[in-house]
Amino acid sequence: MTLDALRPLADRLMAPLVSGAKRVGLTPNGISVLALGAAIGAAGSFYAARETQLLYLAGALFVLLNGVLDLVDGNLARELGTDSRAGDLLDHVLDRYADILIIGGLAAGLGEYALGLAAITGVLMTSYLGTQAQAVDLDRVYGGVLGRADRLALTGVVTGVAAFVDLTVAGFTPVGWLLIVFAVVGHVTALQRFYYAMKALSE
Repeated sequence: MTLDALRPLADRLMAPLVSGAKRVGLTPNGISVLALGAAIGAAGSFYAARETQLLYLAGALFVLLNGVLDLVDGNLARELGTDSRAGDLLDHVLDRYADILIIGGLAAGLGEYALGLAAITGVLMTSYLGTQAQAVDLDRVYGGVLGRADRLALTGVVTGVAAFVDLTVAGFTPVGWLLIVFAVVGHVTALQRFYYAMKALSE
């Protein structure tokens, strides 16, 4: 299901934005910080949606902005020739905080804190296993059922729908089911990446 396979296409689509960012003098690190700001906006919108359901739509747009900026920062760094390990580290740290904020906002808006914890740990373990492979001299692992691009896409679609549809299935709203998916599939994806890494190390 992973959308990471479409990364080359996404990079081409981001080319006009990269050129625009370059013209106005934005830096890759600055864009990474802006992406975190979008995640903060998403978290606040999702939390406030407990009072006004339509705010899920604002949160969905902030998630989309976070995803777009996350693509632009790396592409801009390569365009400027300023890509570095320090920039990569900053990008990954801010991405993880963004993931925590977005999922935390979803869970807090529903008051489902235990489910939110399960979802956040699944997401963080997926990301951890993806990069930990590098620490044992393997390539970074992006495979598995659910990558970051997939999570952002699902979050945007589900919260966009939740802004207009008031539905409960088996005691959970669409956003609740989204958290369940992140909790279950996130850990499955982490285990998949662990398996791939261990298999590569044993060859």
